[in-house]
Amino acid sequence: MIQLSDHLRQILETLPPRPGCYLYKDEQGEIIYVGKAINLRNRVRSYFHDGPQDHKTRQLVKRIAHIDWIVVDSELEALILEMNLIKKHRPRFNIRLKDDKRYPYIKVHWADAFPKVTVTRMMVRDGSRYFGPYTSVWAVHQTLDVLRRIFPYLTCDREITGKDPRPCLYYDIKLCSGPCIGAIQQEEYRRMIDDLCNFLQGRTEPIVNRLRAEMEQAAEALNFEKAAALRDQINAIERVVERQRIISSEKMDSDVIAMARANGEACVQIFFIRGGKLIGREYFILEGTHEEADSEIVSEFIKQFYSEAANVPPEVLLPQEIEEARIIEQWLKSQTGGQKVELVVPREGSEQDLIQMATENALETLAALKAQWEADTNKQQQALTELQQALNLPEPPNKIECFDISNTQGTAMVASMVVFEQGTPSKKHYRHFNIQNVIGPDDFASMEEVLTRRFKRWQAAQEGQFEPGKKPDPAFAVLPDLLVIDGGKGQLGRAVRVLEQFGLQDRVPVIGLAKQQEEIFVPGRSQSILLPRHSQGLYLLQRIRDEAHRFAITAHRKQRTRQGMASVLDKIPGIGPARRRWLLTHFGSLEAIREASLEELTAAPGITLDLAQKIKEHLE
Repeated sequence: MIQLSDHLRQILETLPPRPGCYLYKDEQGEIIYVGKAINLRNRVRSYFHDGPQDHKTRQLVKRIAHIDWIVVDSELEALILEMNLIKKHRPRFNIRLKDDKRYPYIKVHWADAFPKVTVTRMMVRDGSRYFGPYTSVWAVHQTLDVLRRIFPYLTCDREITGKDPRPCLYYDIKLCSGPCIGAIQQEEYRRMIDDLCNFLQGRTEPIVNRLRAEMEQAAEALNFEKAAALRDQINAIERVVERQRIISSEKMDSDVIAMARANGEACVQIFFIRGGKLIGREYFILEGTHEEADSEIVSEFIKQFYSEAANVPPEVLLPQEIEEARIIEQWLKSQTGGQKVELVVPREGSEQDLIQMATENALETLAALKAQWEADTNKQQQALTELQQALNLPEPPNKIECFDISNTQGTAMVASMVVFEQGTPSKKHYRHFNIQNVIGPDDFASMEEVLTRRFKRWQAAQEGQFEPGKKPDPAFAVLPDLLVIDGGKGQLGRAVRVLEQFGLQDRVPVIGLAKQQEEIFVPGRSQSILLPRHSQGLYLLQRIRDEAHRFAITAHRKQRTRQGMASVLDKIPGIGPARRRWLLTHFGSLEAIREASLEELTAAPGITLDLAQKIKEHLE
């Protein structure tokens, strides 16, 4: 066994020989790897035995300072726990989906009497039907544009009684079926939305057959207007179906997974085949794949993708065997409510051709992305070089921080800090500040307060002055190569004053960016700098400034909404800060509290029946 600290040796000696998950942590307490094991004792100890190991494992073992573990009752429970822990902590040594923000879904609000269709990034068990995930919000909205022309679903927030005197414009341009005026009854509307759901699943043939029968009945009844509308709907469906490639005459339902790798990147392509037709495809980039076996990457993709997928077909075609096939099939079966799911590795025939086609698409996608990344990198390097030259900096400003203030007449004042590294957003280092010591709409004083707080945190990190057991915030621990203030000379003057207080005036270059003429103001220089209108340096500054503004506005709106909800709830007798917080956490919005029944209100922490009645009386 390799050289170990007494702390690690003691942990290894006490590991139980049971199923579970293990979490490796570095000296700062950050989780750097999550794994699972049928036997925790044997699996974890194997990392520390002398013998051949790949470079990634050697680097991981060198950084392990502490080990936590969680015991479970079965291998399946260990698999599920491992997936949840990786999703929560995104450890740097695990394989994971790149940019694993919440992917968009199409949501059909099936629990509503007249279901609407929206885009969401979160699946919740509220009776709705979900389709996805998709990798592109733009593609989702393109799909909805097509769907709405075929199935003109409701989009407004009217209460549907069927008795409104007139419909909205969407009804007139055939983008809504008009349930508000009774142009379509609830049963017929819900059947149309059910058709939309089947359409998204590739089940088009039964829809067309039923619509064709309805069209013939309408024509026989001399209802030619309805017959023409049904004919147009059938034609629209068939135009879309014509573009869907027929894969199999057996009307198979399968997902086809293939992968391509290049320069440490892995691209997984997935084809969705329903009823024997290719109805869609998506690609995903995975990171942390360096030196990992192809089968391990495919296995991790399956677990991460299907933990978020809205539905799972009975068959998933894979390019190669994976070690965890049996336990993953067991988990997928639980995901589908008991429907059997098979992981199949085709060796010949049409299914093998599908794997080959998906592989070729993955290779082309990766090549196209690589070309795009290289082009973007060249632009970013050009932008940073231009800023270095224009501002007379010693080095290109690889880390840029930008600050902006947002308020409404001095209320709910919020400041944003956005960080760009190597010319791209580093969103994990974005921070916002609630202004604490400024009264009224004073942006200058607000900026001074925020910058003072920012550099105090840097100073505390340098001096080790933070709470025991807590790490310094990495967003503040490193000084920027360039500080950008959204504003002109006045704002810049306050920033310079703060830097002088901390003795940083010679270490942190600072500029003010005035929006009207896109002028750059530099301390000690009377004339502003105007970069060429089409320079990459100016584009980068504008993008950073706009991102700071967006982030500040978003935080300000949340703060304003929170204050608004709080002020209404504070007026209710018996509702103090704790109960107000419980209510907002439990229901999520004031509107949801207002619409909740007495039974739902009393289910919230600390809300008695008497209090629930007071809430209803006050809000109604």
